[in-house]
Amino acid sequence: MAAAQLTASSISARSLLPSFDGLRLSTAKIASVAPLRQGRSFRGLVVKAATVVAPKYTSLKPLGDRVLVKVKVAEEKTTGGILLPTTAQTKPQGGEVVAVGEGRSIGKNQVDISVKTGSQVVYSKYAGTEVVFDGSNHLILKEDDIVGILETDDVKDLKPLNDRVLIKVAVAEEKTAGGLLLTEASKEKPSIGTVIAVGPGPLDEEGNRKALSISPGNTVLYSKYAGNDFKGPDGSEYIALRASDVMAVLL
Repeated sequence: MAAAQLTASSISARSLLPSFDGLRLSTAKIASVAPLRQGRSFRGLVVKAATVVAPKYTSLKPLGDRVLVKVKVAEEKTTGGILLPTTAQTKPQGGEVVAVGEGRSIGKNQVDISVKTGSQVVYSKYAGTEVVFDGSNHLILKEDDIVGILETDDVKDLKPLNDRVLIKVAVAEEKTAGGLLLTEASKEKPSIGTVIAVGPGPLDEEGNRKALSISPGNTVLYSKYAGNDFKGPDGSEYIALRASDVMAVLL
């Protein structure tokens, strides 16, 4: 087997076994894994470990427009009570804001962070830097990486921030135009949905909000592969994306 390049500050030599099937990372938290190159070589494999803050530091103050979020713990069981293995646990996309920066200057105006400490927020996948602080997993991320505020367990209650839009995805077609019944695997993922909520809009060059041209209730066509996907308690699918990813309003 070709040698794999691993980059992780806390991987110890004893945590690597000779065969690839036995590869274990016992002391490192995997934040992201770069895609493997095509072929049988594993030289493109890179493992990033979370930064561990020593216990002697008792506080962490984000700077500028950055926010410190305590990551919500992943669900260890299904709703039916079945215990999930670590590999099957969904990586959380939400957490509690525990500290915020002083904001940023736009033009002549000082713009404060739009979320407060204690807020429950949802953020973009793969955003921010993972930090283990005070014994818990945290993320330091920019305010713009926060999709919205969600104080309940139902995604339809999400309050989008900045230029984000929350859309309820249209149900996929069950049949073809010729009347053939489609299997679950052959159903095309819709890129049409109904706007549920919109953010206050982006900031202009003077630090003032510019209202979005999209309104709740609009049926819209949006770019595929954009935004963050969510599923509601009733199985309904939602997507939160930037207004610029909405291509048209359907009338």
